Amino acid sequence: MRPPVNSTISALEIGGGVVERTADGTLLRLPPTSGQVYANAQLYDYAALRRAAYPNRPPLCLSLRARFSSEGAALRGTAGFGFWNQPFMPSQRLPRLPRYAWFFFGAPPHNMPLALGVRGDGFKAAVGDFSRPAFLALAPFAPLGFMLMRAPALYRRLWPIAQRAIGVAEAPLQVALTEWHTYRLEWLPHSVRFYVDDALVLATPRAPRPPLGFIAWIDNQYAIITPQGDLRSGIVPIQQAQWLEIAALSIAPLTTPHRVDR
Repeated sequence: MRPPVNSTISALEIGGGVVERTADGTLLRLPPTSGQVYANAQLYDYAALRRAAYPNRPPLCLSLRARFSSEGAALRGTAGFGFWNQPFMPSQRLPRLPRYAWFFFGAPPHNMPLALGVRGDGFKAAVGDFSRPAFLALAPFAPLGFMLMRAPALYRRLWPIAQRAIGVAEAPLQVALTEWHTYRLEWLPHSVRFYVDDALVLATPRAPRPPLGFIAWIDNQYAIITPQGDLRSGIVPIQQAQWLEIAALSIAPLTTPHRVDR
C-alpha cells in the first residue's frame, strides 16, 4: 500500500481489501472472498480522531472523479464516498446515531428505503441525520410505528413524518458506473446539493450536523433497515474481484453560497 492521496487521507485495508495508487488516482479493491469474512478497502480522514475532532464542517465542497469495476447488477456489498460520523467505532463502547451526506451504493440484499418512493438499494445521493431532536422525540414510539407501517395506506401517510424527522433526502442515480464521472457535494449548514458531471441531481434543505469525516470505500456488507421494522445486517461472498477507483479528490471550503428553498 502506498500513500493514497495526501497527508490528511489515510488508507484502511481489512479482510483482503487493497488500497493502491494507479495512473489516474487510487484504487479500492476487494478480491473474491467468502461470506464469512468482512472485507473493506477504504480512504478516510479521521484515523485516530475522536468524533468531536472530525475535520469537516460546512460550508464545504467535496469533488472527485470515480468509476467502478462493474455495473450495479454485478457488484456486491456497499460502496460510496462522502461525509459521515462513523457510528460504530471499536474504540468506543456505545455507537452513535448515523449522520451522513454521501453518494452511496448498496447491492441486494442491502435494503434501506428511508425516502418515500426511492428504492432501498442501488446508487443514490443521500442525506440523513438520526440525531435530530425531532427523530429522538419520535423514537419511543418506534415499536408502534413499525406495526402501523405494515399497512400500505398508513405507511404512505405516516412515513413522510418520520422521514422529515430524520432529515432524509435521496435521489436515485442513473449513471454508467464503469465510466468516469465527476461527483460534487456542496454542504452548507442548512442545505446540501449533489451534482454528477455538473448536473444537479439532488438539492435539499436537510443537512447533517457537523463535524463529519470523509470516507470512500467498498466492502462486502449489507444492512436492512425498513420502516416496517426489518432490521438486519451481514456480509456477502464476492465471486469476482471488484473495485472503486477515485481520482482528483478535493475537499475545500465552499465560497459561493447557495439557497435551497424549503
